[in-house]
Formats: sequence, structure tokens, C-alpha cells
Amino acid sequence: MGNSTSVKTEASDSAEQPAAPAPAPETKPKKKICCACPDTKKLRDDCIVQNGEDACGKFIEAHLQCLRAEGFNV
Repeated sequence: MGNSTSVKTEASDSAEQPAAPAPAPETKPKKKICCACPDTKKLRDDCIVQNGEDACGKFIEAHLQCLRAEGFNV
């Protein structure tokens, strides 16, 4: 019985510790910027080719928001 109490304490301590480093992965992107957000990138690029950059602000902003969500500073 005494061992189960100490095991619970160790499990509780180890469960609390991994929660602290969680913000670290958000600051470092997991992908290269060229490979992140392929859907919004394609929509943005197609719009720019067909209509010019000035007419595609909503697609450009959507792609930038996606990249920020992936952890890039753009």
C-alpha cells in the first residue's frame, strides 16, 4: 500500500512538469515556411496570377494568418 501512494505522487509530479514546456513548440515552426499552409498558398498565388496583388488582399491575409498559426513571424 505504501508503494502505491509514492507512485501516485511521482505520477502527479511528472504530469505537471510537461505542461510548462508546452509554449515552446508554438514559438518554433514545425515545418519550413514553403511547406506550411499549402491550401491558402495556392489560393493566394492563383489570385495574384489572375488578378494582381492589389485585388487579392483577403487571400494574402488568410495565408499570413495561417502561417502565424503555424508559428511563423510574418
